[in-house]
Amino acid sequence: MTSHLFALCFDAHEPLRVARFWAGVLGRELVEDPRDGVTLLPGDDGGFRLRFVPSEEPKTVQNLMHFDLTSTSPDDQVRTVARALELGGRHIDVGQRPEEGHVVLADPEGNEFCVIAAGNKFLADTGVIGALACDGSQAVGYFWSRALGWPLVWDQDEETAIQAPGGGTKITWGGPPLMPRAGRDRLRFDLVPADGVEQRAVVDELLSLGATRFDPGRDENGAVALADPDGNEFGVLPPR
Repeated sequence: MTSHLFALCFDAHEPLRVARFWAGVLGRELVEDPRDGVTLLPGDDGGFRLRFVPSEEPKTVQNLMHFDLTSTSPDDQVRTVARALELGGRHIDVGQRPEEGHVVLADPEGNEFCVIAAGNKFLADTGVIGALACDGSQAVGYFWSRALGWPLVWDQDEETAIQAPGGGTKITWGGPPLMPRAGRDRLRFDLVPADGVEQRAVVDELLSLGATRFDPGRDENGAVALADPDGNEFGVLPPR
């Protein structure tokens, strides 16, 4: 493929505060860079960066993406929840049932995430971030499988999931009905060209796969804004 997933970008009113929360929960290193803003580097289990950028837009609806964090034991799940609460997280209700066994929390700016009980077979071959669970159609799962070169690891009843060939976090889409959209997505993918590939070539390939151009089209860091087949915005950064 001509590009790879570089980061998951979070809009935040206070980027440093939210980044410190996730650094504490995930045990990742936090760096501040003029080009990338506040960033968490990938952990020991690999994966992608987390990038936090300033935004004044209020959060009004549930995010279309959230993390499913894994647990190695019941005690480990309790420790993860306690650590998140100590760092400024809070319990929230999104309609979960007690028998489901996972704990639903939000970070200091209301971004939802789940702490999954130990023994989840679907997340057994992943890292601390077992899955990035997304609202989305089967078609968008197929699009991202082709765009990233990640094989499908689940494709049933309009639900899809992909995972990098080397393992790590899975990206999942739950199928219809889709959630309502309101304003700009607070969580977005950042892609970068593979070595020796020009940004324009990446954009052209993604457009051929079904992406569309997204207004305003390019941000202050030179990223080209596109949208996937479900209308989710993502960026193609210049070569690193």
